[in-house]
Amino acid sequence: MNIFTKNGKDVFAMNQGQELFFNFFMERVAEGKEEEAKALLNAGFEKQEEGTFDADYLEKVMPKYFELIKPEFVQDLQQAMSHFGSNLK
Repeated sequence: MNIFTKNGKDVFAMNQGQELFFNFFMERVAEGKEEEAKALLNAGFEKQEEGTFDADYLEKVMPKYFELIKPEFVQDLQQAMSHFGSNLK
């Protein structure tokens, strides 16, 4: 189980969907970008827990996700983000 941390402290355990996306994303992250990717994911998970993760936030942050992954996985991530984004308001 992956644990969400904030300021070096464990805050909550990821829910199943968060853990699936975390693993999916981290498997596609470019070498040397792992810590940046974890920080970006944790920020998104925190917004989900606060109820402030919405379509506007996703649109704003999506380019950052794409900067962190290996080029051959761009289409995979586009499909995943599109599916997730379609469920947001």
